[in-house]
Amino acid sequence: MTALVVLERGWNADAPVKVGAKAAAETGSTAGLRAGETLRAGDLLTAMLVTSANDACVALAEHAKGSEEAFVAAMNARAVSLGLAATHFENACGHDAPGQRSSARDLAMLAETALSHPEFARIVALTSAELRTSGGRRLRLRSGNHLLGNSPGVAGVKTGYTPAAGKCLVVLAVRDEVRVVIALLDAADRWWTAAALVEEAFDAARAPR
Repeated sequence: MTALVVLERGWNADAPVKVGAKAAAETGSTAGLRAGETLRAGDLLTAMLVTSANDACVALAEHAKGSEEAFVAAMNARAVSLGLAATHFENACGHDAPGQRSSARDLAMLAETALSHPEFARIVALTSAELRTSGGRRLRLRSGNHLLGNSPGVAGVKTGYTPAAGKCLVVLAVRDEVRVVIALLDAADRWWTAAALVEEAFDAARAPR
């Protein structure tokens, strides 16, 4: 949702974004951003989607709306407009929080909407990326989505983990013009489970009707 809101609000991939202290202090998965350094908005979006960089997430949220709180309000408004009745956000990065919630159905619907943006679809298919700050510091990123490059047709979308939600995964796979989107929450064996569901979905699509 963070990516979707950013992309729908006058997106400019080349816009310079200065990393604030709050973004640089983010916990969990990060890109190692430092307060005061500047990056392209497009590079921050890449960091957020490829490696779940929470520091990049907050930097983009603050850049887009002035504060993370204002950005979260925009996220919730967009969830309502999409009919995501089981979804509510308390922060921009998906950290566990009272009231923060979603469902597999909502996440699949959200993924389909986000994938309609070519920039989103391009980035979530990357297995790795290298970024550079305006000061010349290089950041090397690697996707945590183990299905990319290993399962035929997989082209994204996003991994996730929190103590409350467990291991999560949204997968896009495309073969012979058939699209499959799968969302898993609290999936202890998410890679094998997702790979098996992808194959079942394509088998069902090929079955005689």
